[in-house]
Amino acid sequence: MEIIVLAVSFVVLVGIRVPVAWSIGIASLITLFFSIDSLPAVATIAQRMVTGLDSFSLLAIPFFILAGHLMNSGGIAKRLIAFAKALVGSLPGGLAHVNIVAAMLFGAIAGSAGAAAAAIGSFMSTKMEEEGYTKEYGVAVNVTSATTGLLIPPSNIFIIYSLASGGVSIGALFLAGYIPGILTGLILMIIALVWAKRKGFPTAKRSSMNQVLKSFLDALPSLMLLLVIIGGIVGGIFTATEASSVAVVYCLILGMVYKELSFDKLKGILIKSAETIALVMILIALSIAMSWVMSYADIPEQVTSALLGYSENPIVVMIMINIILLVIGIFMDMTPAVLIFTPIFLPVVTALGVDPVHFGVIMVLNLCIGLCTPPVGSVLFIGVGVANTSIRKVIKPLLPLFVGMIVSLALVILFPKLSLWLPELFGL
Repeated sequence: MEIIVLAVSFVVLVGIRVPVAWSIGIASLITLFFSIDSLPAVATIAQRMVTGLDSFSLLAIPFFILAGHLMNSGGIAKRLIAFAKALVGSLPGGLAHVNIVAAMLFGAIAGSAGAAAAAIGSFMSTKMEEEGYTKEYGVAVNVTSATTGLLIPPSNIFIIYSLASGGVSIGALFLAGYIPGILTGLILMIIALVWAKRKGFPTAKRSSMNQVLKSFLDALPSLMLLLVIIGGIVGGIFTATEASSVAVVYCLILGMVYKELSFDKLKGILIKSAETIALVMILIALSIAMSWVMSYADIPEQVTSALLGYSENPIVVMIMINIILLVIGIFMDMTPAVLIFTPIFLPVVTALGVDPVHFGVIMVLNLCIGLCTPPVGSVLFIGVGVANTSIRKVIKPLLPLFVGMIVSLALVILFPKLSLWLPELFGL
């Protein structure tokens, strides 16, 4: 009964356009009414929201969001684009490869797919159109490649997964995301290469070694942030939360060195960051409350029994879970999806011997696909908005790139070492 009430009430609320965060909270409250009286139910939901946010690890999210906004306005994007162009601009369909590599670099540094889509897309969409690429193809490349930054650390979504899973190592998750993130980017580049040859897109002149070196040195201070953050976490110098505050200071100094940040600009960045942080944290708080309600109603145990009762073959169960997550990703944003469905599916996969770190990478990569699909794909909306086009026109060039992301997901599922090799190498 609790599963039915929770699912139906949530779907109805979302269907009548109640914001997702409030739909989660109201559906949780309605479900709890079936077990306890109304006043204790309201008090319990409020208490779970507050205690859920009382986490040192969660402090990393506001800092990384602020760091991402500082990067977006601090001149980092254009330097990374110049470096990417020097590296891969001479390949067939060169600007598409530049977009992918730049999005991977910027998304990894900023830890945000939305920031990467906005920063890289605002610059690359015009350049690609001037070089003869269709606007819609440019958007398709931009939005799919932007999601790689959620896999290549530092990544806020891995911090959220760590919280939802009950404490999986953030350092291990960060390292586990490297190879799958790079693999996804390489597959997108292969598709872009084939597409460019079929459509006859232009090829730029090969950059000289001096140009590559100059662009690398120009981008090096930005790239060093990755080394500082990941090296500090893996080396035990600081925690992920402390690393996020280091990232803010580093980005602030870098923006001033580049002379891209002013006091007036900084004020706007702080306000915009506060708005984003407020939205994300209320979503996390209400999702944590829903997770507690599901646990209270024994919903994870019931789902585990149902799935294992259907099949105990790990491949069959993983395929079923990934199909469910692909559907969920179409209708729900990544943060609530991770918070709500990690407690449901993690016990199932761990019972089958799947490593929680490996499953975290699978879950994030799966839900990345949903960020590029209507009707809730936030990164798709950003990419379309930046390029001033429509979703309907972008769908066709998106399809082969979707296939590439699904191929990458299948490879990560079938070969756990793609996720686990680096964490095992560093003893995490």
